[in-house]
Amino acid sequence: MAGVDRRTVFKGAGGAAALGLSAVALRYGFNTPDQKQDPSTLVAKDRSAQDKTLVFSNWPEYIDEDDGKYVSTLTQFERETGISVRYTPDVNDNNEFFAKVKNQLGSGTSSKRDLFALTDWMAARMIQVGWIQKLDAAKVPNLHANIIDSLKSPAWDPKRQYSAPWQSGLTGIAYNKAKVGEIKSFEELLTRKDLKGRISLLTEMRDTMGFLVMIGGGDPENFSDDEWQAAIDLLKKTRSDGQVRSFSGNEYVQDLASGNILACEAWSGDIANAGDENLVWVPPEEGIMIWADNMLVPNLATHQDNAEKWINYYYEPEVAAKLAAYNSYICPVKGAQAAMEKVDPDQVDNELIFPTDKTLSQTHRFMALDEATMRTYEGDYADVTGA
Repeated sequence: MAGVDRRTVFKGAGGAAALGLSAVALRYGFNTPDQKQDPSTLVAKDRSAQDKTLVFSNWPEYIDEDDGKYVSTLTQFERETGISVRYTPDVNDNNEFFAKVKNQLGSGTSSKRDLFALTDWMAARMIQVGWIQKLDAAKVPNLHANIIDSLKSPAWDPKRQYSAPWQSGLTGIAYNKAKVGEIKSFEELLTRKDLKGRISLLTEMRDTMGFLVMIGGGDPENFSDDEWQAAIDLLKKTRSDGQVRSFSGNEYVQDLASGNILACEAWSGDIANAGDENLVWVPPEEGIMIWADNMLVPNLATHQDNAEKWINYYYEPEVAAKLAAYNSYICPVKGAQAAMEKVDPDQVDNELIFPTDKTLSQTHRFMALDEATMRTYEGDYADVTGA
């Protein structure tokens, strides 16, 4: 397995620190009930017919690019539809992006975007506060016909009326096999003496804390406040013992390759595309965290029809296979595995793109949180990571 990047987040003490947000700000500054909207009252006049453009914000290094004779899926879309896409990789972190658009969407004004992609929990949050427009099911038939069963009905959008997964992925462990022996469990990552001061964990609270809950014997999808506190206490001890060098975004790939760290918590696609045979991604013995990034049309988007054409296009199996062959994340589209036979036969049995039922049975999502609990947990995490 080799990883590029999906989430170029923040170095050092985590995303909150990079934003200049304290733990108190995380607990109390991101409240949204006073900014709840009725999306049906915030529908802009759609200019798609006369203005063939689309503004899409996504995570960095998350789409294929033109290269010599290779025509990217984006260029192919533009040629087929006549729609010009302003594709901006400015979703560096869920909370950071939330801060970018909070004032506009919360006050009922335009975010100047037609589409953006956010991870499950943040997508759920934006839908719950009414900042996202409902998709026209008749205009995205490929979505409803081709979405894989494991992503079809999340509790926060059970009929996929508001969201469409862009890609999905797994969170596990990575290590540099040229510099350290095999690591099999997350507990090993946190306790092995030969790794002291040479590991990194992710700034994404749900990814990291899911594993800490599992180490304590809890279920990341259904745990108690006491289990949360035990997991936070374990993280505090791990940090105070000097085991953790940093909390980071995807820059861990460079640190892992250079030897600044020996092992880390890692996203599957990053390692799968790193181009370094010494970097190995493994599913921890405790289990695997799974997530998806979801395309959303915000209130007052002026090109929703064009956005729906984009969504429908990327749910064509051949297009989905081409994208997945590039970034090696879990493909959300049925039929893409068969289509991969023509796109890149070597990837047909790649479990990072097309996981088996056995692999999926080991995965966990993080429990849905209400607003107050989310602020408390984010604050607890920021206290430990140094925000």
